[in-house]
Amino acid sequence: MEKHAGSFPSRTGEAFDAFRQAFETGHTVDFLEKVTKDFHFFVPIPLEGWNHKQQGKERFEELIRFERSVLKVQLTPLIELENEENGMVVFRAEGSLNGRPYRNELAVVFEYEADRIRCFREYVGMPLKNYEAP
Repeated sequence: MEKHAGSFPSRTGEAFDAFRQAFETGHTVDFLEKVTKDFHFFVPIPLEGWNHKQQGKERFEELIRFERSVLKVQLTPLIELENEENGMVVFRAEGSLNGRPYRNELAVVFEYEADRIRCFREYVGMPLKNYEAP
């Protein structure tokens, strides 16, 4: 994998920018324009219904609505790695979760099909216990 430092266009940088925009603002159009027809994703939310493979654009929009109802964050990319099939961004999320201060380091791995995102998997640095009790 190649490590990208600084800000210059890359497939993974563009994917993460659209991902970040969705989580920070609720605007999903740019991200969803980059996905394949069979797009799916995995998120580490410890709640029934979210703890398995998620499928499709509508489910991603549901994720963003849910996340923004409990999580208000700014995402800051720290490390970006990319090869032919995958891209990974390690990032910091800072803000509030259920009204409490929140700070975590996470990673998102994008799987590509040509220049489109076929799936992503998100990994967290610390457990997300605050999702369980508002």
